[in-house]
Amino acid sequence: MRLTDRVKQILSWYPSDSPGTLGNLSRMLMTGTLAGTGKMVILPVDQGFEHGPCRSFAPNPEGYDPEYHYQLAVESGCNAYAAPLGFLEAVAGRYPGELPLILKLNNSDSLAKMDQPISAVTSSVKDAVRLGCAAVGYTIYPGSGARNTQYEDLRDIILEAKSYGLPTVLWAYPRGAAISKDGETAIDVVSYSAQIAAQLGAHVIKVKPPKEFLEQAETKKAYEKYNIPIKTLADRVRDVVKSAFNGRRIVIFSGGEAKGTAEVMEEIRQIHAGGGFGSIMGRNAFQRPKAEAIQLLKDVMAVYAAPKK
Repeated sequence: MRLTDRVKQILSWYPSDSPGTLGNLSRMLMTGTLAGTGKMVILPVDQGFEHGPCRSFAPNPEGYDPEYHYQLAVESGCNAYAAPLGFLEAVAGRYPGELPLILKLNNSDSLAKMDQPISAVTSSVKDAVRLGCAAVGYTIYPGSGARNTQYEDLRDIILEAKSYGLPTVLWAYPRGAAISKDGETAIDVVSYSAQIAAQLGAHVIKVKPPKEFLEQAETKKAYEKYNIPIKTLADRVRDVVKSAFNGRRIVIFSGGEAKGTAEVMEEIRQIHAGGGFGSIMGRNAFQRPKAEAIQLLKDVMAVYAAPKK
């Protein structure tokens, strides 16, 4: 499939990258229902590791099977499928090259409660190459007391990934003792996290949809002084995208905790209206019966495929 003008434009935002890295980024942008539009819907299934199997898969027991998630991503027309090492090793050799894969290189579990969270590096860039992945994934926790270790590990991971022609998808989730629970999704904190992710070298940035809340006193003064609109989710998405190099980095938004279909779709419409590049949707998809999950993902893609109003 020939690259569309929109995909060519997006690739031009990464002028320092090699043909291999740009080729794998275009592979994700040119796959699935949204191929060529510059939009992305990715299925991520790291919740079994992060939250535990029962909380993640009991609502739809088919989800205990790694192959179920891969097939869901393919049948719904996703751009890519992201998961930790074990889930990808269970499927990669059965369907080589059929769907772009993203290996999530670091993970944490919910058995330990930490004031200053940090994820363990649980697989390697070489694992991603061995499995034929199109990208690597990594989580940072801006605001954590352990953030500098994560940033330094990421520096080496991105350098190695680029040497093999792999782009990086970065989960940027502010978290830590100095950030309130509301602050984790505050608009100023989420926008700051998107900027940090872009500065660290991420090709694709994943953040949570921000709420109408300002965490930092000094930043609140700036938002008020310059009359930056944050009333609607579309306004806030626009601010996050602007914070990622004025929209010159791909910013996608997580689906978060399971919610009703109407709420999911309204959130998607707001993300699209604000110029978001797409969604990375896990629990809201795979915790539903398969036919319902496929329909939901297709409906989400239809919103992103439509012209922005």
